[in-house]
Amino acid sequence: MSLLHVENLSASHGQLPAVRGIDFTVDEGEIVALVGANGAGKTTLLRTIAGAHRADRGRVVFDGVEVTGQPPHRRVAAGISLVPEGRRLFPTMSVEENLHVGASAARPGEWSVTRVLDAFPQLKPLLRRRAGDLSGGQQQAVAIGRALMANPRILLLDEISLGLSPKAVDGVYASLRILIDARVTLILVEQDLGRTLATADRILCMLEGRIVAAGRADEMSREQVMAHYFGTREAA
Repeated sequence: MSLLHVENLSASHGQLPAVRGIDFTVDEGEIVALVGANGAGKTTLLRTIAGAHRADRGRVVFDGVEVTGQPPHRRVAAGISLVPEGRRLFPTMSVEENLHVGASAARPGEWSVTRVLDAFPQLKPLLRRRAGDLSGGQQQAVAIGRALMANPRILLLDEISLGLSPKAVDGVYASLRILIDARVTLILVEQDLGRTLATADRILCMLEGRIVAAGRADEMSREQVMAHYFGTREAA
């Protein structure tokens, strides 16, 4: 049985459809990347899976249990954690306080402040610093660490390199490698196709709220992905 099963999921912003009849599954330990142009529906899809956006229809089934109607905190307790676009830390709180916020609805598990600092050692000297005073790369590390404090079974990562310098992106991905090597289940939204193809097991290409192509990352070329990205190929 798949860890996550999304079935005929649709969601909208007011009268504007954003996600249209999405179907896909994610197996435990798999890394799945969502790619597509701005406005393709990637963020809305992640937010709907996490419970931060209401589904119009369809189902989200996690570990055999339907969670479609559950609020976000219940999904966190079940094992679904979202690292949102823009990080959304509490800027006046310290790094350590932000991390502890992530544990407020946590499942039992092995992730703790100590283990987060092992994954993101750049945060060790910053624990007492206000999150709002950190660089973008440091804030992203805190955002991922906060999500890990909930001991998730699946981690949803939305645009983790957005707005960061190349050096900061390298640092975030170096730390992320620890999660990848541990086979943490990930759904990743990332605009950098090079990193996406190098990181993911499977690619889902979105266009206008729909999945128009899917395949193993090692069997899809950058040119194929870009063609679906801009809608210049027939849906697969």
